[in-house]
Amino acid sequence: MKLFPLPAGPLPTNGYLLTNAERGEALLIDAPEGIWARVEPRLREEKCRLTDLWITHGHWDHMEGGAEIVRETGAQVTAHPADRAMLETPAIMRDFMDEDRELEPLMVNRWVEQGARCGALGLEAEVRHVPGHCPGNVLFYFATKRVAFVGDAIFQGSIGRTDLPGGSFEMLERSIRTQIYTLPGGTKLYPGHGPPTTVEAERASNPYVRG
Repeated sequence: MKLFPLPAGPLPTNGYLLTNAERGEALLIDAPEGIWARVEPRLREEKCRLTDLWITHGHWDHMEGGAEIVRETGAQVTAHPADRAMLETPAIMRDFMDEDRELEPLMVNRWVEQGARCGALGLEAEVRHVPGHCPGNVLFYFATKRVAFVGDAIFQGSIGRTDLPGGSFEMLERSIRTQIYTLPGGTKLYPGHGPPTTVEAERASNPYVRG
C-alpha cells in the first residue's frame, strides 16, 4: 500500500489517496474541493482505478469535491449516518461557511457506525465513531498498517473545533479518550488538517486532552 497525502481546497484540507498497484485499486479518504486534479495523475502513475471514497465527516471542506470524484470514477461512498443531512443537503452548512459556496450533494452508498469493518485494497479497516467536532465524525483504523485516519477529531497538538452545530467539547474529549487514545501508542494518526502525529505523542503532550 502506498499513501499520498493530497491537501486541497481553501483551508486546506487533507485528502488521502491509498493505492495498491498489484490489485490496480485505490481508495480516497475525504474529498476537499479540487482534489480530483491531484488524484487523477496519481491514479495514472500507479495504474489504479479508484474504487472507494470514505468520508470522515460531513463538513463542507471534507466533501466538497466528492460529487466530482464519483462522476469521474464511479467510486462507492462510505460515511456515518449522523452526517447524512450535511452530505445530501449541503446548503444547510452555509451559515458556518466562510464564504457562499455552491456545494453539490454527495450521495452515500454505505452508511457505517461504530465497530463496522470496511474493506479496500485487500485490507480491512475498523470504523470508530468519534463525535464532538461533528456528529458523524469517524476514524478508519488499519490495524495491520498501524495507521488511523481521524478527520477533525484530533490534530498534532490540538483538537477539532467544538463551536459548530452538533459540536461538544465534552463529547469530543470522551471520543478522544475512548476511541483514539485506546489505539496502540505507535499508531500514526492522519488528521483532516496539518501534519500526521501518533497516539503516543498526543497522549503525552496534547494540551486539550491529556492521556
